[in-house]
Amino acid sequence: MHTAIIKPQWSPLTIALMVLGFVIFWPLGLAMLAYILWGEMFGGSTDKAERFVNRSRAWAENCSKGHAFRHGGFHSASGNAAFDEYRAEQLKRLEEERRRLDGEIHAFHEYMRNLRMARDREEFDRFMRDRNGNRSSYGDNNGTNA
Repeated sequence: MHTAIIKPQWSPLTIALMVLGFVIFWPLGLAMLAYILWGEMFGGSTDKAERFVNRSRAWAENCSKGHAFRHGGFHSASGNAAFDEYRAEQLKRLEEERRRLDGEIHAFHEYMRNLRMARDREEFDRFMRDRNGNRSSYGDNNGTNA
């Protein structure tokens, strides 16, 4: 019989390894957390691990057949064609509205960028006028004092 050195359970050693994994490189900590939570399912056997992966894949395929994935969530069909059509139209309308609002955000950002550029240009021009004005008066004073 083959036993694991580190058992997939909450113990000071596994918790320390998980924390250390997160500190060093976060995917290591995540892998350790997964091992602690689901390591018993595998039981050290490649056959059990393969069965688990196949069951998970079948579940995911089953979910994707009956559901449409949109905007971060699953939306199932209602079973009523008229309602599903209405819902699709409303989602399309909302998507168009979102695109329009995104365009307005872009236009506003462009407007603000142009205002900042104009303000920066005005400040720079004022700086150059002040600098050139001080330089000419400095040159005049310096010539008369010498």
